[in-house]
Amino acid sequence: MTTHSRHPLHIAALVIALLLPGCASTSTAPALRTIDAQELQTLVDRLAGELMVPGAFVLLRTPQGRFTAAAGTTELGAHTPPTAGTHFRIASNTKTMTAALIVLLAQDGKLRFDDPVSDYVQNVPNGENITLAALLTMRSGLYGYTSDPVLAAALDADPRRSWSPGEVLEIAYRHPPQFAPDTAYEYSNTNYALLGLVAEKAGGRPLARQFDDRLFGPVGITQTSLPAVDDTTMPTPYSHGYMYGGSFYALADEPYPAQMQAGARNGTLEPVDYTHQNSSYATAAGGAISTADDLSTWMAALVDGEVFDADHQRQWTASLRPEDPDAPDAQQYGYGISYQRFGPNAAMYYHGGELPGFNSFMGHDADNDVSLVIWTNLTLSPDGRTTAQAMLAPLLDQIYAGLSLS
Repeated sequence: MTTHSRHPLHIAALVIALLLPGCASTSTAPALRTIDAQELQTLVDRLAGELMVPGAFVLLRTPQGRFTAAAGTTELGAHTPPTAGTHFRIASNTKTMTAALIVLLAQDGKLRFDDPVSDYVQNVPNGENITLAALLTMRSGLYGYTSDPVLAAALDADPRRSWSPGEVLEIAYRHPPQFAPDTAYEYSNTNYALLGLVAEKAGGRPLARQFDDRLFGPVGITQTSLPAVDDTTMPTPYSHGYMYGGSFYALADEPYPAQMQAGARNGTLEPVDYTHQNSSYATAAGGAISTADDLSTWMAALVDGEVFDADHQRQWTASLRPEDPDAPDAQQYGYGISYQRFGPNAAMYYHGGELPGFNSFMGHDADNDVSLVIWTNLTLSPDGRTTAQAMLAPLLDQIYAGLSLS
């Protein structure tokens, strides 16, 4: 899952000049560049090499057509190039699904966004003052359980251990709130662990079944799943997932020590295979498995209005709020979705995903009919960059005319 404050786009400073009042474009120049498949492949190969990822995959859809670029392998020691049908752990991209289910339950009249979480889950600290909307938009103030080193140590001590939502919430509740509800933004997986329980209470069925029946089936995606709590397997074909060091570096936003960076670069430190780490500690916040093809279809359906009725589509879109009130034109977060404008003719709804072994990005630009999915099977590069997200700015430059983000 995107486990902390890392986001796909820390490029606001690079595009802020395009976003200032009075800078809106009146140009009739095309928003999109002509995509050259070989140039795209060359770019992905270069970026994968720079980031030292074992494997990377990019799926791009524009009005010009569908393009893919694969680099490397899905398993070290083998030659199995990734494809659009390769399964991988999508981490926090799962949040778009959990949030969508909550919106559908609101559409059904089974809950309201201004309901306190205490109506659905007992013993939440200050739960009577934390609304479902605050959970959805990362404004509850509850401590994020994945930031506690205790969790990372437990994951590495027993990678196949099953976790219940109650167990991870107990970790969160040991810490005081970060701020009063709805007074600030802070990315916290605790919010979505709670929303998974809310969805099960309001929907009356297990989360995985509701995902299948309410989201995956109607949208027509067939290779996406939320594993059972004791299931550490991956559907075939799948990619292995790797990371240097321990889970702590992915979960707690800590940089690699210099010695570890050097060892990764010179090959004396081998990455650890995290493929079959039990993802039940993530579940509603980041436990799903999918493919690039399915994520591209899902994001387009979500943004283009195929999941909710018109009224709830408007509410979903209107939920976006600036993460930083002093930078209202930078990253925004709403009901399980991020949004950012990169330039006069370029903006995307998106989400990112990060957990031990995998890093990913998925986005859709409805105005220009662009969908982009990026995934890698190495969480962090030796220099500490989130790998798929580090590929994003150069790829946006390749897609949109007039950008210079990388």
